[in-house]
Amino acid sequence: MTRQTLSLTDALHAYVVANGSEPDDLVRDLIAETAAALPGDAGMQVAPEQAAFLTLLTRITGARRAVEIGTFTGLSSIAIARGLADGGRLTCFDVSEEFTSIARRYWRRGGLDERIELRIGPAAQTIAALPREPHLDLTFIDADKTGYAGYWEAIVPRTRPGGLILVDNVLRHGNVLDPDPGDAGTLAILEFNRLVLADERVESMILPIADGLTLARRH
Repeated sequence: MTRQTLSLTDALHAYVVANGSEPDDLVRDLIAETAAALPGDAGMQVAPEQAAFLTLLTRITGARRAVEIGTFTGLSSIAIARGLADGGRLTCFDVSEEFTSIARRYWRRGGLDERIELRIGPAAQTIAALPREPHLDLTFIDADKTGYAGYWEAIVPRTRPGGLILVDNVLRHGNVLDPDPGDAGTLAILEFNRLVLADERVESMILPIADGLTLARRH
């Protein structure tokens, strides 16, 4: 028994991944292509175990109406789309035609393109086109960190009671503990974490998976 989450060595992390749902050829190929084609940006891709978690959580909740803010090359969108209930739909928001062109190819290859709608443009503007009433079952936010607070304020009112909001990179590789972080992204995450904690519309926690994942449920 332990009172805190176990720190993962590289070997223990590999064991965790190996003993979860194994990535299939689609996921393995996407991870490999992203690493080869975008070596400087590949770190933006969610971890394999995080993708498996997204699929499982989406499936458990029976989500049909989902949103993703920040798609990159498509791994997290594939994970969510695979978990959607019959007739479910995922709307993705991103600003990059280059990155999402890779995502589109893998959506088609995986037979998921009919479940996914991609909207290109600044998310702060494109999200405003969503219906204003509470209707979303699940949202995953993994985009520019300085925009998190604005995305949160746009998404929470559109989330149905019992709906989930997941937010990535809320530990910033541990930099949230730096007394003087200096970079705008970490400062924005610190403010965002305080915002979520004080938000009485949700119950929330930070899961120590990958770079920290906020899991919030709308009251």
